Amino acid sequence: MPNIKSAIKRTKIIEKKTMQNNMVKSGYKTAVKKFETAIEAGDIKTAEALFVEATKKIDQACTKGVIVKNTAARKKSSLAKKLNAVKA
Repeated sequence: MPNIKSAIKRTKIIEKKTMQNNMVKSGYKTAVKKFETAIEAGDIKTAEALFVEATKKIDQACTKGVIVKNTAARKKSSLAKKLNAVKA
């Protein structure tokens, strides 16, 4: 436990930022899971709509610095491959 006033303030700020990062991360993971369940069910129209939402959430997480740019690109690419495999 910090004793200095500035250190106490920093711990509060870090806790708040950690919660915000976890919210963003949870949001994009949920979007990806919804997309994958639609793919498994074979529902192409819903999967296409959820693909757009999932890529949007991944881009937001990348912009906010929660995930790295290359990680975001890799995740979007794998989702696109799954969608194209179901379409074909």
